Amino acid sequence: MQPLFTTGDVVLFQGDSITDWGRDREDPTHLGSGYALMAAAWFQALYPELEVQFINRGIGGNRVVDLEARWQQDCLDLHPGWVSLLIGINDTWRRYDNADPTSTQRYEDGYRRLLDRTVQATQARLILCEPFVLPYPAGREVWREDLDPKIAVVRKIAREYNAIYVPFDGIFAQVATQRAPEFWAADGVHPTPAGHALMAQAWLRAVKALA
Repeated sequence: MQPLFTTGDVVLFQGDSITDWGRDREDPTHLGSGYALMAAAWFQALYPELEVQFINRGIGGNRVVDLEARWQQDCLDLHPGWVSLLIGINDTWRRYDNADPTSTQRYEDGYRRLLDRTVQATQARLILCEPFVLPYPAGREVWREDLDPKIAVVRKIAREYNAIYVPFDGIFAQVATQRAPEFWAADGVHPTPAGHALMAQAWLRAVKALA
């Protein structure tokens, strides 16, 4: 199998805490300890000859509006060849814990501005990742009324921008029929080590690095 990345590519992971996952802000090469690290490590072990560089600029708590505010410094100035974006769960979460909703339209408009700025300023290819929530603990299921329309937006945008698409929500829904949801994400949002490994595998398959 031939991966989509080529020699010397720079791959940027962007998003919220799920991508951030403890990365050291003082070390620009640090990838955290979640799916971004796992995916990068496996890719480099499988294809060392390609010398692909991975960068993580996820920040916990971010919503689309937060990415917009830092996109120049934390994306465009890095000149990535690929941008992997996972954002949206906090746009849903703040509606329920802080009465600070992000409408589906506002989410879509901000998401499109991020991608438009990226394609206008760089030659980067896009990898768009589905935001997700698992039905645990009690009360998480009601979040679907807010998150599902946002997932539909990401799917639509992925088609329009000819992006690689990683269906994390669907993948977690599938494995939650095999093992309890909290095995994959203890609070329904933040993955366990098994959840991060599952995400890394799905991400690598999407970029043709795993069969």
